[in-house]
Order: sequence, then C-alpha cells, then structure tokens
Amino acid sequence: MAHRSVLMGLALVALVALVAVPALAADPSPSAGPPGRSGKPAKVEKSPITLTGTVATSTDSDGNATFTLRSGGTTYTLDGGPAWFYGNNHPLKAYVGKSVTVVGERAAGSTEVGVETIDGKALRAPGKPPWAGGWKVVGARHPGWSQEKADRFKAKFGDCFPPGQCKDKPNKPAASATP
Repeated sequence: MAHRSVLMGLALVALVALVAVPALAADPSPSAGPPGRSGKPAKVEKSPITLTGTVATSTDSDGNATFTLRSGGTTYTLDGGPAWFYGNNHPLKAYVGKSVTVVGERAAGSTEVGVETIDGKALRAPGKPPWAGGWKVVGARHPGWSQEKADRFKAKFGDCFPPGQCKDKPNKPAASATP
C-alpha cells in the first residue's frame, strides 16, 4: 500500500511538472521589437505605381505648398520631400499645371505617392535623402533646430561630428608643410 502511494505521489509530481514548466518558460511580456523602434508604427509595405495627369498645388494649414495629381478618378497627394526642406524651391513646383507621368510608390489603400520620377527624370539623387539626419545635419531650416540646441551641441562636440571622427589615427603619417 505504501508502495502504491509513493507511485501516486510521483505521478502527481510529474503531472505538476508537465503543466508548470511550459508556463514558467513562457515570456508574457510583448516583444519590444527592433532597437530604436519602440513606440513607432510598423513599416508599411509600398507598391510601385505609375500615374498620368496634371499636377496641381494648394496650400496647407501651415502655409506650405502641397501637390496633387488626378488620375483615373482619384486625386493623389504627391510626396517629393518635406516642404520645410525645400521652401519655395520644391522640385514639384516646376510641374504645376503640366500633364506628366509620375512613377513612385504608395502604401495599400493610401492616396499619398512617394514620387521617384516625373516624365522619366529623377526627383532627387538615389540614396539617403538630403533632409535626413535631423537638425544636426540639416541645420537651421530643420523644424527641430534651435540656436540653443546648436550652441549646446557645439560646446559638447566642437566641429567634430560624429564623435571620434576628428581624432588623430595611430600610424597615420604626419602632413608635411612642403607640397
């Protein structure tokens, strides 16, 4: 009889272990995602699109020019870069009132088109856009720039940014004064 209660006790311990171990191993917290992306919306897949129509312009509530194109019964908003970066020299401005073919990309269900070319001409050079890098790179025309921030940044890094780029490298030959 004692032997039977020991076996029942072992069976009960084994059952508890089978139930408890997976529960202890599970991580109930949601994953944080990639570093630097917490709190940011997920990237949306974009599909290529080609539109033909006439470019129109209007002014938004902040006084910035916005550009649109009507094609196939739908009015699309053309995105060629931030208005604060271009000011009055926006590259889409030259096409207002003209019938053009726009090649770009848009997210499913959206009417905003990221313009890549107009009539076969690239809107900007490939690679990182010139407005990327925030106020430290763009300077005073960036909406996040302030003289106070710029002064603090200069006091901390001087004219050497990114940090470490201006340090003397070991085994680097010294520059001579004679050409």
